[in-house]
Amino acid sequence: MKNSIKKSTLIVGTFVLASVSIAQKKNETSAAVEFKNKYQMAVASGDMETAKKSLINAKNFIDLAAENLETKDSPKTLWLKGEIYANFLTVATLSMDTTFAKIAGEDALKVSIASFKRGFEISDKYDSDIRESVYQKHDQLDGIANMLYKSNMLKEAAEIYTTEADFYTAIGELDSSSIFNSSLCYEKSNNFGLAAIGYEKLAKIGYKGPTTYALASVAYRKNGQIAEAKAVIVEGRKKHPSNRDLLLEQVNTNIEAGDAAGAESALNEAITADPNNKQLFYTIGTIYIDLKQNEKAEMSLNKALEIDPDYIDAQYQLGAHLVTWGTDTKIAANQLKFGDPNYDKMLKSADEIYKRALIPLEKYIAKSPNDKDVLNILFQINKNIGNTEKALEYKKRADALK
Repeated sequence: MKNSIKKSTLIVGTFVLASVSIAQKKNETSAAVEFKNKYQMAVASGDMETAKKSLINAKNFIDLAAENLETKDSPKTLWLKGEIYANFLTVATLSMDTTFAKIAGEDALKVSIASFKRGFEISDKYDSDIRESVYQKHDQLDGIANMLYKSNMLKEAAEIYTTEADFYTAIGELDSSSIFNSSLCYEKSNNFGLAAIGYEKLAKIGYKGPTTYALASVAYRKNGQIAEAKAVIVEGRKKHPSNRDLLLEQVNTNIEAGDAAGAESALNEAITADPNNKQLFYTIGTIYIDLKQNEKAEMSLNKALEIDPDYIDAQYQLGAHLVTWGTDTKIAANQLKFGDPNYDKMLKSADEIYKRALIPLEKYIAKSPNDKDVLNILFQINKNIGNTEKALEYKKRADALK
């Protein structure tokens, strides 16, 4: 009799456990029915109200299945959860009802990605389904991101491009194109820190060669992260030592850091790599000015003008440099002790420097005839070197301007 009672108890207990297990599996099955049969059919027929109700029901069932020990690591549950949560955005887009997407929570897409990733990792059973789902979600998001980009909603576009790239990580793939688009949008919306992270990630895998190293450094520099900018350039130049863009960015980074000597060294390398770049010679000329290396500054700016005689910025910069240099030389001469034999030599040198300044400044004023400051400088130079007639002509022109 006792054995019979024990046997009956065991049978009852087994039945109860089986019933609980079946009940939990039922949530997974019910979610599948609501999603695959009711929701997808409603979307296909354009019945968005039914689609909304079915998707909400599917979410309720899949949440229960995902919370239970029996089914939370079921690849079917994980695949369904990824699909259901992602489709709230689909319905919101199709019905133009942005509030609907919020029902699944602000992080619905992150939940979807995490579910797909977990399902893809723990079993091969639903790998093909998960992969297909990920590709579909990616393409849907790409369409939204492109639309936002065209509407100049750059920050929002960047976030969507980032999310579509994140979907690829669920199946162990890297979406370089989306990461690049995301970084570009972040950069254009002045989110330089996020842009730099994306560009650097791409640089490390060799995407677009040295370009992404340079872009990462620029973004870090614009975000005030000079150390990070330098580190990226150092790494990039190890792989691409003669690349002009990387050399130029190294110069800009050094300038930003206040390291004029480092910038000069880098520019010399850049000139060797690209000897016909007027911008390089112009930039190194301004660096030499900062370093008080007057002869080298004049030589570099003249080289820029040799490459492009009409380079107006170089004309102005060379003229301004020579005027400052001539004035400093004259001031230094006047500070010498009375009778110093160098006095006359320095005054003569100052006049020669002033005369050299006339050449670029006269070319500059021919193109910018209403620059009153330069007209007054030309008046002073001609007056100082004894060209009275020309001095008066420039004075008259300057006075005529308000």
